[in-house]
Amino acid sequence: MNYLARSRSQVRLAVTLCLFLLVSQGIAWGPGGHMIVAKIAYDRLNPHAKAEVDRLIKVSINPEDVTAKSPDFVNAAHWPDDLRSVKSDEFKPTFEWHFVDTPFSPDNTELPDLPEPNIISALNDEVKVLKSSDASDQDKARALRFLIHFVGDIHQPLHCATQVTEKNPDGDRGGNLFILRMVGANGRVKKVKLHSYWDGGIDKFPKGGPPPEFAPPSLDDVSSAAADIINQFPDTDPQWKAGGPFNFDGWAKESFDLAQSVAYDHLVPDGQPTAAYKKKAIKTTRERVAWGGYRLAELLNNIWPAQ
Repeated sequence: MNYLARSRSQVRLAVTLCLFLLVSQGIAWGPGGHMIVAKIAYDRLNPHAKAEVDRLIKVSINPEDVTAKSPDFVNAAHWPDDLRSVKSDEFKPTFEWHFVDTPFSPDNTELPDLPEPNIISALNDEVKVLKSSDASDQDKARALRFLIHFVGDIHQPLHCATQVTEKNPDGDRGGNLFILRMVGANGRVKKVKLHSYWDGGIDKFPKGGPPPEFAPPSLDDVSSAAADIINQFPDTDPQWKAGGPFNFDGWAKESFDLAQSVAYDHLVPDGQPTAAYKKKAIKTTRERVAWGGYRLAELLNNIWPAQ
C-alpha cells in the first residue's frame, strides 16, 4: 500500500472511530447520578432489605475484576456501565437494556418501531429473579446490580425518548446525535452531546476521576449531593408514589414527557442552551434522581418486606 492510500485508509478509520464514539459514549446518568439514586435508596431500606442487599452485593460474580471495584450498594449502581470496558461479547446484549427510546417527531417524520427488549422488560425480568425461590445467589446478585442501575436509568428523560427527524429518521439515540456547542471556562467552544449533558446533571452532579480510569466520585461527595437533593425535593410530594413500586411503564412515560417538555425544549442542533433552559433542566435532573432513589427503596422494601 503506498503512502497516499495508507493515509486515506487511516483517515477513514479515524472518522469511523469518531462516529462510533459519538454514538456510544452517552450511557446513562454518569456515576455521580447513579450513585446519588443508590445513596438515597439505601438510607431508606428496612433492616431486612438492607441485610439482603448487603449480602448479595458481597457475592462474587463475573467479571470478578470489574465487580471488585464496586464492593458496596452505592458503587454497585455504576456496575452495568462498567461492563462496557469488558473485552468480551458476553455482556453486549445487556447494553440494549438501559433505555427505551420511545420515538417522537417535531417535523412529522414517520416513527420507527419501539425497540425490544428494553429497560421496562429488563426491570420486570430482574424483579422476577430477585423474587424467585429457585434463583441462585449469583443470579440474584447480578439482578440486583442491574436493578439498582436501571431504576436510575429509567428516570433519565433521554433514556426514554428519541427525537426522529428527516435528518435522523431512526432517531437521535436519546440525544446522542444531538450536538450542542458549549462555551468553556477558557472561552473555547466545545461540542457536547445532549445526552451526555443530561447524564452529568447539567454539569452539577459529582464528578469522578479523569480518563482513562474514569474513577467514580467519592462517597462523601455523593452523600453531600444526595442530602442537598433530598432537602430540595423531599418525599412529601405524593406523586412519586403514583402507580406503586412496580410502575415501570409509568416511570418511563414520565421521562418521555420530560424529554419533550424540558430536555429538547427550545433547543436546536449546534445551538447553546439558555440560562432559562439550564435552570429548568437542573431542577428536573435533581428531582428525577430524588424520585429514582425513593422508588428504588420502595421497590426493594417490597421485594424484602420488613419482618
